[in-house]
Amino acid sequence: MNTPKCTFYQSIYMKKLLLLVICSIPLISFSQNHTQPYLNLEEAKRIANACEERAVQDNWNVVIAILDGGGHLIYLRKMDGTQIGSVEVAQAKAKSAVYFKRSTKIFEDLVNAGNSRLLSLPNAVPIEGGIPIFKDGVCIGAIGISGVTSEQDGIIAEAGLKAL
Repeated sequence: MNTPKCTFYQSIYMKKLLLLVICSIPLISFSQNHTQPYLNLEEAKRIANACEERAVQDNWNVVIAILDGGGHLIYLRKMDGTQIGSVEVAQAKAKSAVYFKRSTKIFEDLVNAGNSRLLSLPNAVPIEGGIPIFKDGVCIGAIGISGVTSEQDGIIAEAGLKAL
């Protein structure tokens, strides 16, 4: 039994429902088009190639580790003659850079200035050679280099960053 009062309330309910659906359409389309920048394999290879080119210029043998924004390995290259230990060190430098969103040189400088508390931070590597990669203000990954002096590792990492 439809009374005029019941129909009136149904009409108001339907209008509110229609307004809610119309207002939510822009939100749905915005959320579908919004993607966060990320580091892909081709970019990682380009970075690694630039790092290797810079290392070869001075006959430096290094390990090059490229991690994504979550600290996961995307690409690893070990140049001939590089000590095995540098494989883990390069990854640790890159992980430190991506986790803390800053160059590992900053940590090295702070520790050298006497700030030994940094040594207790998990995943903080106070040795130059790890550099975060930013795109549109978002940390999308990091470069880690190991094999020569920390300063030389940093030079190689910077060369890779410039390739992006």
